[in-house]
Amino acid sequence: MNYYIGLDIGGTKIAGALVSASGKVLTRTKTSTPKKVKPRDIYTCITDAIDELVHSGGINSSCIKGIGVGVPGIVDTRNHHILAAPNIALTGFPLSPLLKRKYHKRVVMANDVNAGLLGEAWLGAARGLLHVVGIFPGTGVGGAVIGDGKLLLGAQGAATELGHVIVSIDGPLCHCGNRGCLEALTSRWAIERDIRLAVKSGRPTIVTQLNDGKLDMIKSRILKEALGKNDAVVKAVMTKAAVALGKAAVSLNHTFNPQAIILGGGVIKACGDFILPIVTRELKADPFFKKFNTCRILPSKLGDDAVILGAARLAQQS
Repeated sequence: MNYYIGLDIGGTKIAGALVSASGKVLTRTKTSTPKKVKPRDIYTCITDAIDELVHSGGINSSCIKGIGVGVPGIVDTRNHHILAAPNIALTGFPLSPLLKRKYHKRVVMANDVNAGLLGEAWLGAARGLLHVVGIFPGTGVGGAVIGDGKLLLGAQGAATELGHVIVSIDGPLCHCGNRGCLEALTSRWAIERDIRLAVKSGRPTIVTQLNDGKLDMIKSRILKEALGKNDAVVKAVMTKAAVALGKAAVSLNHTFNPQAIILGGGVIKACGDFILPIVTRELKADPFFKKFNTCRILPSKLGDDAVILGAARLAQQS
């Protein structure tokens, strides 16, 4: 039988799985990403993960036909270079050539969100669809697009950075340097910012109690709990974020005419029951597509497995 290794290389964790040709996960591994280290140290963690998967899988290494790697950054898929990886020390590091040399397998790299949407198209919410947009609000906002069954990558592999689509011309400053990006309106850091501003203006919120008085980092589960308790500040902030997502969905529907827009990421996983109906409402209210729009708003299904399975699928397709 043929098997593939799928890896999700993140700023906080390195996760992987040994995957069959049909997408069945045989064995898994997960470790913390080392902080403030050289690229070689991260490379060692990656090879340790691969070695563990091969060993724990109990199969002959000749049965492994490829290794897929999802990276949080811009990947030049033609030349297999990591052009930019802001949250992990891999920018410019020859990860793919080194892995090929060590394991004598084909190695395919991709942006992690691209890999995640491919995973959803293979075995998740977008299964069987040829035209799909993915938006993944978490700490930031990732995006990906599949057209005619293929990932849209652009000239340098940097296409579909949907988190930096400008939704509000005079909106808040984004980390990328522009104003009014989708990320600056709907990411967790944007939601945290707006909750802090509300508290500073004197509005009470249960988040202060739920989060031990701290407002610098508010996890998605805290937002979910506050929504469940009908907290007025969190409801207002989350409604604003959901409407911005809905407006972005309208523009993306005009641009790509997808069969579905998949929403995933940590914020959606925790608060999707609140957010998705608002996004759907905004999309359906678009007068241009109102008479013949068939685009659906769907929650992702694969969760943390999306990138891993998508990376394995990339290795399989290459």
